[in-house]
Amino acid sequence: MDILCGALQLFVLVIFARIVLSWFPAEPGGALATVNRLVAQATDWLFVPLQRIIPPLRMGAMMLDLTPIVVLLGVQLLLMPIVC
Repeated sequence: MDILCGALQLFVLVIFARIVLSWFPAEPGGALATVNRLVAQATDWLFVPLQRIIPPLRMGAMMLDLTPIVVLLGVQLLLMPIVC
């Protein structure tokens, strides 16, 4: 159970990293772009299918992707019965 808890907690950190990295533009070929690509590869397997189901929320001229929130809630629901 400790390995599962650790993996889910690490996944939560990667999701938060993806959220924060989305706020900063990354120059192609730069260090930030490399980190952004690695984080996207670690989360796209779950985010991309959910983004087809959950449309982004329009807030004026801004679009808000709700997928990270849904995934974080799902991970928390998985962690609750485990009690990490």
